[in-house]
Amino acid sequence: MKLLRHGPVGQEKPGLLDAEGTIRDLSGVVDDIAGATLLPAEIERLKALDTSTLNAVPADSRLGACVGGIGKFLCIGLNYSDHAAETGAKVPKEPILFGKATSAIVGPNDDVIIPRNSVKTDWEVELGVVIGSPAKYVSEADALNHVAGYCVINDVSEREFQVERSGQWIKGKSCDTFGPTGPWLVTPDEVGDPQSLDMWLDVDGKRMQTGNTKTMVYGVAHLVSYLSQFFTLHTGDVISTGTPPGVGMGMKPEPVYLQAGQTMTLGIQHLGTQTQHVKADS
Repeated sequence: MKLLRHGPVGQEKPGLLDAEGTIRDLSGVVDDIAGATLLPAEIERLKALDTSTLNAVPADSRLGACVGGIGKFLCIGLNYSDHAAETGAKVPKEPILFGKATSAIVGPNDDVIIPRNSVKTDWEVELGVVIGSPAKYVSEADALNHVAGYCVINDVSEREFQVERSGQWIKGKSCDTFGPTGPWLVTPDEVGDPQSLDMWLDVDGKRMQTGNTKTMVYGVAHLVSYLSQFFTLHTGDVISTGTPPGVGMGMKPEPVYLQAGQTMTLGIQHLGTQTQHVKADS
């Protein structure tokens, strides 16, 4: 099942994508794709719906982030060995955890805004993991039972803010619009093995990133288990699991960064695609 949120910014309604590719409205069935809707019993109830009875939504409707009310937006750094190599970093002995402000979250096709004084805004296609049942001290063997679904995330990053301005990475990761999320929240039964998903990102039609989740240093089950040892993962929390090689800061002989007027297109197998136009902050 592919769950989604549609409508104007701040007025998104719950929906799903049916087997024919039509967006169907879930208003009146659930309040939002958030909170209790992401628990296993509710997911199973939605799967049992006769989608033909749901109102169709115009195909050109705006899509919001596929999950609402996100409590924690957790990110894993240097989690692909080939990406670590391109940036000259060592593969970490434990997952590198940092946060991304939830105010960065936007829809999958909303504009990405280069912030004022930015000179090194970069792209990162990532697999997003959305928590269903809360997870605390869970084992790796049980971890995937706590996953409501998966989605595409573009972990847009300002590298000067992140690396050169001292302090934590969060300020280079959290600028407004730096968290496009969606288009769909895809339930695990439609995804299969989360460690076998092709992923890619283009800038102005040029392929920049090509990868597969099989090259993660720490897989999804390990990450869910690992994080749950430090704090409870609540329903609707999101984990962005790292990026494969091909980011702008790793380009040779010189890094390449986003410019206003460019377009990013990215996707992950089974999870859909995103397209963002890049604009300068006014």
